[in-house]
Amino acid sequence: MSEPTNSRAGAVEEIHWPSLVAAISSISAVGIAIGLGLPLLSIILEKRGIPSTLIGLNTAMAGVAAMMAAPLTTKLAHKWGVAPIMIWAVFLSALSSLGFYYAESFWLWFPLRLVFHGATTTLFILSEFWINAASPPSKRGFVLGIYATVLSLGFAAGPLLFSLIGSEGVLPFAIGACAILMAALPIFIARNESPLIEEKPELHFMRYVFLVPTATAAVFVFGAVEAGGLSLFPIYATRSGFSETEAALLLTMMGVGNVVFQIPVGLLSDRLSDKRPLLSLMACMGLVGALLLPFIVTNWVVMAAILLFWGGCVSGLYTVGLSHLGSRLTGPDLAAANAAFVFCYAVGTVAGPQAIGTAIDVAGTSGFAWSIAGFFGLYVILSAGRLLFMGNRG
Repeated sequence: MSEPTNSRAGAVEEIHWPSLVAAISSISAVGIAIGLGLPLLSIILEKRGIPSTLIGLNTAMAGVAAMMAAPLTTKLAHKWGVAPIMIWAVFLSALSSLGFYYAESFWLWFPLRLVFHGATTTLFILSEFWINAASPPSKRGFVLGIYATVLSLGFAAGPLLFSLIGSEGVLPFAIGACAILMAALPIFIARNESPLIEEKPELHFMRYVFLVPTATAAVFVFGAVEAGGLSLFPIYATRSGFSETEAALLLTMMGVGNVVFQIPVGLLSDRLSDKRPLLSLMACMGLVGALLLPFIVTNWVVMAAILLFWGGCVSGLYTVGLSHLGSRLTGPDLAAANAAFVFCYAVGTVAGPQAIGTAIDVAGTSGFAWSIAGFFGLYVILSAGRLLFMGNRG
C-alpha cells in the first residue's frame, strides 16, 4: 500500500495538458447535463402530479447510486482500464438520461436514476483520479482549482439552458444526452494518456474512507452543507422575510463565490506542504459565517457579502480536500481513495438535507444556521485534533 506521504518520488513537475483537458472537459459536459436534468426532472414530475415526498425520494436515488457505484469503480478500472470505463459510463449516462423521456411509469425512474447517477459517479471518480495523477505536486491545487471552476460553470450553465428551452417535448432530454456524449470525444482522444491501475488496492474499500480522514470528512461536510444548504436556503430566506427573487439572488452570490475563489484557494494550497491548516481555516470561516446568519438576516447586502465568501469557503473544502488526498497517496490507493472521497460526498448529500430540515422543524428558522454550524464545528474539532495529536498522519 502507498503510505501517506508529502511528496512523490521522481514526480515530473510539468502539467500533462492532454490528460487534464480530457478529464476536465469531459466531466464539465456531464456537469451541464446534470445541471439541466435536475430541475427538468423535478418540474416534469410536478406536472404529472407526483407528490413532493415521492419526488424527493426519487431525487435521493442520486446519493444511493453514488454510494453503490463508488466501491465498484476502482475494480472496474483496474480490470478494463480508466478510459474505456469512462467511455462506457458516458454512453450509459446518455442513454439513461434520454430514457427518462420515454419512461411513462414513474417507478421506472428509480432504476433510471440509479443507472444515470451511478454512471456519472464513475465519471467523477475516474476524472478526479486522472486529474490528480496527471497534476505535478507543486501545481495540483491550481489544476484542481481550474477543474472545480469549470465544473461549477458547467453546473451553472445547465439551469440557464433549462430556462431557455423549457421542459416540453424530447428536446431538453436530447440536448442533455448530446452534452454527455460530447464527453466521450476528449476521453477517446487522450485515451493513451489515461493513468493505469496496475494493481488492486490492498485495503478494503471502507478502510480508504478513514485512511485520510481530514480529506474525506471535509468532503462529507461539503456535501452536507451544499445539498442541505442550497435546497433549504430558499425556505430559510423566505421565512426570514426575503422575497423569492431576493432569496434566489442570495443563492446566486453563493454560486459566484464558489466559482471565483476556486483557483485562488487552489494556488494557496500549492504553497502549503500540509493542506490541513488551510482546511481547518476554511471550516472555521464556514462556522463563523453560519453563526452570523441569524444576526445579519435582516440586511440583504450584508447577507450577500457574507454568502459570497462563505460559498468560497464551502467549495474550497472539496478542492483542497481533493488536493490533500493527492498529496498523500499514489497509484491504486489514490484511485480507491478518490472513490471513497466521492462516497463520503454522497453520504453528505443524503445526511445534510435530512439533518438541516429536521433542525428547522425542531428549532424554527434559526435551526438552519445552527445545524450548518454543527457540521462545520464537528469538522473543526476533527481537523484541529488531528493537527495537534496525530502529527503528519492524514
